Amino acid sequence: MARPTRIDEVLSRMEAEAARLPPPVGGGDGVAAFHHLYFETTRAVAQALADGGFRSPAFLEALDVDFACLYFDALAAAEGALASVPHAWRPLFACRRDARIAPLQFALAGMNAHINRDLPVALVTAAARFGVPLAAGTAEHHDFLTINRILAATQERVKARLVSGALERLDVAFGTVDDRIALFSVERARDAAWINGRLLLLLGAQPELRSGFLTSLDKMVGFAGRGLLLPLG
Repeated sequence: MARPTRIDEVLSRMEAEAARLPPPVGGGDGVAAFHHLYFETTRAVAQALADGGFRSPAFLEALDVDFACLYFDALAAAEGALASVPHAWRPLFACRRDARIAPLQFALAGMNAHINRDLPVALVTAAARFGVPLAAGTAEHHDFLTINRILAATQERVKARLVSGALERLDVAFGTVDDRIALFSVERARDAAWINGRLLLLLGAQPELRSGFLTSLDKMVGFAGRGLLLPLG
């Protein structure tokens, strides 16, 4: 399948992948739960780009495409040996058939891998292509932060479809407290991804250090992913 270069091509690829996956809830595949959330988020970003209002839309679209391609790479690698999948993604693919894990856990584990490991890499790729710094106060940073609001709205909409079983009981018991915790984690992860992207840019002239940093980050994100996927019961 051709590598996407525009956000509409990303959506087409996601639609094709969704057709290959079972339903996000009740289908017995945790990857489908994450894919559903990510697909809906990307649709929302694409609509926001079409509506206008971003300060650097070309950069944002390129970032979204580069970001999605890293997920597609993980999907393709998972069709082979698990060892070929980045450490950050391995917990999700290793546990994807575990019925004791709730769909929302799978979705959050996928977000953990994609944001904490892949987003810094995508930021560096897009920044190098456009020749822009990953600095606070720039148009690119403003748009990056704007995406947090899109994530919040999409997460609230999709969550109702993914919450089930023990997590549904938790949601009833604690209202929106668990929602705020999840959203706060995503926002913090994106903030950290921006900082780690800046670090990767700075380490560009030192390939050995850059490779070592990315390897360590990959493994730490994988460790966090295992914690997110602990069975609830």
